[in-house]
Amino acid sequence: MHPPNTYILLFCLLTSFLSVIRATFNLTLPYQHPNPEAVVQEVQRRLNISIYRRQTLDITGNCLTGNPIDDCWKCDPNWANDRQRIADCGIGFGRFASGGKGGLYYMVTDSSDHDVVNPTPGTLRHAVLQAEPLWIMFASSMLINLKHELIVNSYKTIDGRGVNVDITGGGCITIQYVTNVIIHNIRVYGCKPSGNADIRSSPTHVGRRGLSDGDGISISGSRNIWIDHCSFAHCTDGLIDAILGSTAITISNSYFTNHNEVMLMGHDDAYLPDKGMQVTFAFNHFGRGLIQRMPRCRHGYFHVVNNDFTEWKMYAIGGSANPTINSQGNRYIAPPDPNAKEVTKRVDANEKNWVGWNWRTDGDLMVNGAFFVPSGAGANEMYAKATSIDARSAYIIDQLTMNAGVFGEQRNDVGSVSFGNGPINGGGASRNTDRNYNDDDDYFGMAFGSGATAKSPPPTIFLISLVLIVLYTATTMDGGDLFILPSLLLL
Repeated sequence: MHPPNTYILLFCLLTSFLSVIRATFNLTLPYQHPNPEAVVQEVQRRLNISIYRRQTLDITGNCLTGNPIDDCWKCDPNWANDRQRIADCGIGFGRFASGGKGGLYYMVTDSSDHDVVNPTPGTLRHAVLQAEPLWIMFASSMLINLKHELIVNSYKTIDGRGVNVDITGGGCITIQYVTNVIIHNIRVYGCKPSGNADIRSSPTHVGRRGLSDGDGISISGSRNIWIDHCSFAHCTDGLIDAILGSTAITISNSYFTNHNEVMLMGHDDAYLPDKGMQVTFAFNHFGRGLIQRMPRCRHGYFHVVNNDFTEWKMYAIGGSANPTINSQGNRYIAPPDPNAKEVTKRVDANEKNWVGWNWRTDGDLMVNGAFFVPSGAGANEMYAKATSIDARSAYIIDQLTMNAGVFGEQRNDVGSVSFGNGPINGGGASRNTDRNYNDDDDYFGMAFGSGATAKSPPPTIFLISLVLIVLYTATTMDGGDLFILPSLLLL
């Protein structure tokens, strides 16, 4: 007979694997993070460090804002000498998007877009379709009027810092079945459907494209995507849409205005791979002329943290098909319409169906009668591993979102009810089906405490470890002790 300590040790070992094993069985995408609450906790940790650092060093003229992304690079007066440093400043689910880090710099000198099959060297289209990692910059301020959708290849950073870059026209930006893309400091507006044309998507591939939706940025089947400090308005369909199993996305520090259906996350209610979608929305400003979908979510896990919602006409955050929505430390300013005070909307679902959906409000600031209808697990097991963000004053939200959008952009709806009268666009459904999926074996990193990207072991490693422990125990226990094994396996 083995001493009781042996059983206790075995019990502890199996229990320590339990949460990982359960999470492994719940994965629907190979790059889905198995523990989204750990990502939430890391966002909160970095935010609290930045806030504390600013308070500690609160000196007149100090550039620190408490925004962990901006404080990571913007305080360095010589940031332009190391542009790629910003790739290490991401937070949330898209924090490991490397973009063109480690690659060559590509200078865009030509704003034209005359030939979508054989793009002119020096144009943005020629830059984004290259196969190798590239850090794309702009020689001067420019307006790029696209002829058709701009198809971005993997490992690209579009970096508009230091100049003013506007993208408009046909299709706008398409991120489809690729990985590791960063888009920073770009203004996107006036995007219209285009297509039914041959368009080059890589140095070796030209494909026939159907009619695009007219999204500002369309993300399909892609991962490790970071959109930061961009401004969006007036597109035909969505300003940013992410569908078809996209995951590991962060949308941060951006400014949204004058649009109806702002962001769609999830292809449709029947598309189950979107259960693995994980998106962080942080430090964004939702301003004048917005109506709904900030965002509208399906299936996945969505962390909405420290955003400023100064206008909606229908609702701010909506969803269907049982998404998990974790809203923390946001400011919601309700419109004057007494019928539009609710922040949330469950789309095409009655209360009997949505009562179990995990929608949580934590530390949010409700203004002008705004209210958030929570449901599901609330603060219980679903969010047990996520450290709460205490409710902060409106001053902190102004501080965190003060630079939202492209740098230097003027805004007149900060911290107040805006209700502008600009033109409103939006509506439509995804139609493109052309795919070029790069399916490698990388797993979404799990190292939250350092700049390194650790690979989480494949699910089989955890299962093999469990089997070995059980077999070892079975061979060393007396026959009468085997009754403990089924009990442990049921944990």
